[in-house]
Amino acid sequence: MTRILLIGANSFVGTNYINASRNKEVEEISLHDRRPEDIDFSLYDVVIHLVAIVHQSAKIDENQYYEINRDICLKAAECAKKAGVRQFIFLSTIKVYGEFILNSGPWHEDSLCSPNDPYGRSKYEAELGLQQMEDASFTVSIIRTPLVYGAGVKANMLNLMRLVDRLPILPLARVNNKRSFTSAENLAAFIDRIIEKKASGIFIAMDESSLSTTALVELISRYLEKKVLLFRIPDLLIRIGTLLIPTIFDRLYGSFEIDNRKTLLKINFKPPISIEEGIKKMVEEYKFNKLKKRYL
Repeated sequence: MTRILLIGANSFVGTNYINASRNKEVEEISLHDRRPEDIDFSLYDVVIHLVAIVHQSAKIDENQYYEINRDICLKAAECAKKAGVRQFIFLSTIKVYGEFILNSGPWHEDSLCSPNDPYGRSKYEAELGLQQMEDASFTVSIIRTPLVYGAGVKANMLNLMRLVDRLPILPLARVNNKRSFTSAENLAAFIDRIIEKKASGIFIAMDESSLSTTALVELISRYLEKKVLLFRIPDLLIRIGTLLIPTIFDRLYGSFEIDNRKTLLKINFKPPISIEEGIKKMVEEYKFNKLKKRYL
């Protein structure tokens, strides 16, 4: 049986992986109170590295992105390789590509990487360092994902669910963008497939279809059983908002589309659940937690 070490204890992706994976010999570990040098990697066949600073924040010094997203990752891989670990799986991000250019076509595995923020750059430099370590006895698998959602999701997706839950009217009608997403359940199955195939290289994990913001909000409202009136704001206001508050307006009105046909062909993989089923499960978990808090 494959022995797996998941670096990133109690993380969103890690918790969902343990709950959904077919592999049962999975141990998780935190680096909050230890260094990679202190881990006995000889006990494991596969390492899944999830540790990262993810969300942009003015409070985070830029050097911390490189220290945690790049340096700790490469040190963990170096220690794992020396100890005889056969496969190192690194969860990266599509932010390594940089800013999405409208009408340029979807990104894919071979698209040029031009990251434009510390998060994307630090992840990309970690990718490059890991690829240099790979040899016949040490397989490196790099998985790039768009936004991952599912049970226990935080940040942007959780905020959107709360908006739909609390506001009866939202300015999100007829948003004709396309955004790719990854269900945490599909990602768990994807990682299992990468381990099963001992697959080397760069891969993109995502749901089979993309969604517009309007379609996403409509799905969330349906499963929340909330009636939400959507209206369209003028394009000029969207353009102004994108300039003034790009982190919010771009995520709501911009496109972020990926093409992973090469990945699917290489590992012969089909996501086990649809994006509609994934959104439904996420919303049901949100409703359950909300109800539980009410009675605690």
